[in-house]
Amino acid sequence: MTGLSLSLHALAAVIWVGGMFFAYMAMRPAVVRVVDPSQRPVLWCHALSLFFRWVWAAVGILLVTGYGLIHAYGGMGNVNWHIHVMHGLGLLMMLLFLHIFFAPYKRLKLAVDSGDIEEGKRRVGQIRKFVAINLIIGLVVVVIATGGRYW
Repeated sequence: MTGLSLSLHALAAVIWVGGMFFAYMAMRPAVVRVVDPSQRPVLWCHALSLFFRWVWAAVGILLVTGYGLIHAYGGMGNVNWHIHVMHGLGLLMMLLFLHIFFAPYKRLKLAVDSGDIEEGKRRVGQIRKFVAINLIIGLVVVVIATGGRYW
C-alpha cells in the first residue's frame, strides 16, 4: 500500500507543479505572441477552469496520501526533516491555491462574464504572480522531496 500511496503522491505533485510550469513557461509566452489581448482573459479563464479541476484532485490526493504515508511511518515524530519541510511548503502551496481560486480567479470569471476586458487582464496578471510564487515553491518541494533524505 505504501508503494501505491507514494506513486499517487508523486503523480499528483507532477500534475500540479508540471501544469504550473507549462502554463508559466510555455503557454503564457505563446498566448502573448498569438492571442489578441482582448481575448486573453477569456482564454485564461477557460484554461484555468480545466486546470483547476486537476489541481483540486491533486490537492486531495496529496493530503490523503501524504498523511497516510506519515501515519505508515509512525507519525511526524518518526519522519526525517525533509518530510517536515515538504509538508509545510505543501500546505503553503495549498493555501496559495485556495487564495488564487477564491479571490483573483473568481473575479476573473466575473470580469469575463461581464465583458470587462481590463478587469480580466488585471486578474490574469494577479494570478500569474501567485502562480509564479507557487511554481517556485513547488520546484523547491520537488528537490527536497527527491533529494532531501540524501543530504
